[in-house]
Amino acid sequence: MNQAIAPRTRKVRVLATLGPASNTPEMIARLFEAGADAFRVNMSHGDQASKVPVIEAIRAMERRYNRPTTILADLQGPKLRVGRFAEGRVVLETGQTFVLDRSPEPGDETRVELPHREIFAAIARDARLLLDDGKLVLRVVDHADDRIETVVEVGGPLSNSKGLNVPDVVLPMAALTEKDISDLAFAVEQGVDWIALSFVQRPEDLADARKLIQGRAALLAKIEKPSAVARLEEIVEQCDGVMVARGDLGVELPPQSVPPLQKRIVETARRLGRPVIVATQMLESMITAPTPTRAEVSDVATAVYDGADAIMLSAESAAGAWPIESVAMMDAIANAVERDPAHGDRVHFTVTTPDPTTADALAEAAKSITTTVSASAIICFTMSGSTARRIARERPPVPILVLTPKAETARRLGLLWGVHAVHTKDVGSFEEMVGKAKRMVLRHNLAKGGERVVVCAGVPFGTPGSTNVLHVTQIIGDELKNYRKEA
Repeated sequence: MNQAIAPRTRKVRVLATLGPASNTPEMIARLFEAGADAFRVNMSHGDQASKVPVIEAIRAMERRYNRPTTILADLQGPKLRVGRFAEGRVVLETGQTFVLDRSPEPGDETRVELPHREIFAAIARDARLLLDDGKLVLRVVDHADDRIETVVEVGGPLSNSKGLNVPDVVLPMAALTEKDISDLAFAVEQGVDWIALSFVQRPEDLADARKLIQGRAALLAKIEKPSAVARLEEIVEQCDGVMVARGDLGVELPPQSVPPLQKRIVETARRLGRPVIVATQMLESMITAPTPTRAEVSDVATAVYDGADAIMLSAESAAGAWPIESVAMMDAIANAVERDPAHGDRVHFTVTTPDPTTADALAEAAKSITTTVSASAIICFTMSGSTARRIARERPPVPILVLTPKAETARRLGLLWGVHAVHTKDVGSFEEMVGKAKRMVLRHNLAKGGERVVVCAGVPFGTPGSTNVLHVTQIIGDELKNYRKEA
């Protein structure tokens, strides 16, 4: 039997990563009840077969609660690693010379294999090589086709197969590995709603992924490399959404550079009308503790004040000891921030100038009218979701109820600020549109008798991208009388 659950009162969305601590049907339902709006399936861990029951559990929960639920599949991307050491581990001393080469022989304190031909082709003198999440720093002093000689600037222990970051050059390698291509095909076959592309360096990386997706899912670009930041606007224009992936950004850039970059990425995505997720280490201490630090609470609050569409939990919900509490804490912080009277002004620090189109003009007008007439909600009829994205970009002060005949559209909108999406039958006339808008806004408890609502749609109905109607109507309060629950 379906269980109704009221729409979230907050507008920012909560994205929870699933993993060993949270991937059972019971835990997924508890995460949803605690405040998770969308779920991230990390393709870096486990095989494809292990993801099937997780995706099925989310869809079963979706039916149980009659709530379109968003699934984001996060591709691993190209992982750069050094080779193995004869003793399994060495210690590099600051100031010593250390060589990375193509030889498969086990390494020692003087050298190790680097099994990535692309790095040898692109590396330049004075470029940095960061090892083990940036704990060790090497500087290139000389290089050839099969050898990179470095000096150790920051030393320390280094063990087998540790990760390598190359922040100072654009590597001639695709963002999609063979594993990613296989995982992408699997994910779209399973019906996920978003594909997240890791380690994007250039807009062309997104074009390759889009060809493989073929419209079956939305495409999200993870911004985690300096080369992506250098071409940020082009990348944002080519994707459907953006993630501020602060983990690798904080490795490849000085930590103090990440906060201003976060604000720049959020601002760019909002200005161009793409949903933006702030991610990584948001409540990191809750992996092992039942409460976060005050600094972590402030970090989450800052993302909400900046107007991010979604905030994400990683290991906190995937592998931590307190997954339910982490989601509940994220929910509580977001609700508290959005109750702040100053929140509305702060989220409008970013100027979102409408494009010279009818749809953008109506989206901006909907927000303005809502404020002027004190409307309680905006109801949006859409096929593709583009109208909802335009309205959400304006950050109106009221909920956005999206009615769509396409389940795929309803699910993809789960990462969008302020949107409560409902999969329902389409309408065929203006009168039917107004009547259905009134009934659905009452049914979902987003307005009550005597209040006004703003309705957006496109005529002729059922035509994607034709938003051209803006209508203000008043709820009487008895619109549900003699109406059975409609699809």
